[in-house]
Amino acid sequence: MRITELLTKDTIAMDLSSTEKNGVIDELVNQLDKAGKLNDVTSFKEAIHNRESQSTTGIGEGIAIPHAKVSAVTTPAIAFGKSKAGVDYQSLDMQPAHLFFMIAAPEGGAQTHLDALAKLSGILMDEKVRESLLHANSPEEVLQIIDQADDEATEEEATEEATQGVATDNENSNEPYVLAVTACPTGIAHTYMARDALKKQAEKMNVKIKVETNGSGGIKNHLTDEDIQRASGIIVAADVHVETDRFDGKNVVEVPVADGIKRPEELINLAQDTSRKPFVARSGNKASGQSTSNEKQGVGKTIYKHLMNGVSNMLPLVIAGGILMAIAFLFGANSFDPKSSEYNAFAEQLWNIGNKSAFMLIIPILAGYIARSIADKPGFAAGLVGGV
Repeated sequence: MRITELLTKDTIAMDLSSTEKNGVIDELVNQLDKAGKLNDVTSFKEAIHNRESQSTTGIGEGIAIPHAKVSAVTTPAIAFGKSKAGVDYQSLDMQPAHLFFMIAAPEGGAQTHLDALAKLSGILMDEKVRESLLHANSPEEVLQIIDQADDEATEEEATEEATQGVATDNENSNEPYVLAVTACPTGIAHTYMARDALKKQAEKMNVKIKVETNGSGGIKNHLTDEDIQRASGIIVAADVHVETDRFDGKNVVEVPVADGIKRPEELINLAQDTSRKPFVARSGNKASGQSTSNEKQGVGKTIYKHLMNGVSNMLPLVIAGGILMAIAFLFGANSFDPKSSEYNAFAEQLWNIGNKSAFMLIIPILAGYIARSIADKPGFAAGLVGGV
């Protein structure tokens, strides 16, 4: 799917009038609503603000990508707006934001939509694209710039896929080789922007890199055992749990996903520093699973990471259970009650599956995945049992 199938004339606001963050959010949400992309403006705006409260989506370089994946979205869409004067969006680099892309994704959105959103996140790392967008004078010009960047990104992906797994003459040489894993709670924007920031910086430094993404569509570009064996170091830029036991004995740098966007050069240099003490897997005797890289996160960030790992794995149960219970109500307010005159056996089954199965699992899954994030597999069973 092309980005311009989601970003259209109807969702473009060329010149934003707001001079502060909340005003920008209001304008872009209203643009999506006017284009008929939302079914609940209040819920969508609340989801956007909730995402901002976790960490700013002002990623620096003059870009902000507020986003949410909620049932309040009728049709997946991207809203665009720009401010030549700039807006204080509490960006990672503390500089004003000029280009704003608001991503609206429905719960359970199709993979093609998610891929398009991920591609947008990647192309915005190109300085030429950002400069062209800042000087665009019409919605048509914006769409043309995005279309051209989309074509280039598609060609690059095709080349990468074609060469994936193909051996090279330098495979066993001393050529610098770094691996990375990126992941964020929603798996839409930051995951892919961190990937592209690391790849572009590695290219400048003449360092070979392979980046695994843990996004909404699952794991892409999976790191193989051979990759891990060859690598001088691994960067884990993630705000949710990722599998790290496989990196036992390697030089591992663990940081929040935002660091992958704002300081890729420093992370690549750390990953190549073989003098650092090697990582010890959680399945070993080191329960914390932390790297000895001095890249340890603060208490707040650590708690947030563990909680978000539980929440992201719990959400599918909330959604599935809620939908089944809502369908049951279509048969009548009391259709699932055997004593009611509205009773319907099928509605009762839907209600029981949603309420007594899916919803019953919410707390155990939340607790289990929080525990897994803290102590990996040894903690998973304890978390599940504690949740029950």
